[in-house]
Amino acid sequence: MLAALLLPGQLPAQVLVVNRTLPAQTVIGPQDVSLQDGDVPGAHRAVEDAVGLETRVTLYPGRPVRLGDLGPAAVVERNEIVTLRFRSGALVIETAGRALDRAALDRGVRVMNLGSRTTVTGTARGPGLVEVGR
Repeated sequence: MLAALLLPGQLPAQVLVVNRTLPAQTVIGPQDVSLQDGDVPGAHRAVEDAVGLETRVTLYPGRPVRLGDLGPAAVVERNEIVTLRFRSGALVIETAGRALDRAALDRGVRVMNLGSRTTVTGTARGPGLVEVGR
């Protein structure tokens, strides 16, 4: 039936689906997803678009992966002990803090300074590293 609706030489539309149940906060690998014939508005259409991203919700096999279902992988986990770094010119101050949120690279995150017990907001710059100030 689908072939009857296609023009000669036109390929059927494909959407990205997961191959197994993926809980929220799972980083997508190439073996986790595949393409399936279908046309679902707002769904991912290429494997490359999803690999390396993290699931925001639980995904189930055979269901299309929508654009809002995936996001950048977190580099800072909630309750993780992180390095807080303040930099101003040649001056660099580092101390330990506890992340109060999860955050992806270059995203904002709240951190409690373990020395002063104050909460500051910084930017996740890498695994376990949050830059504050400026």
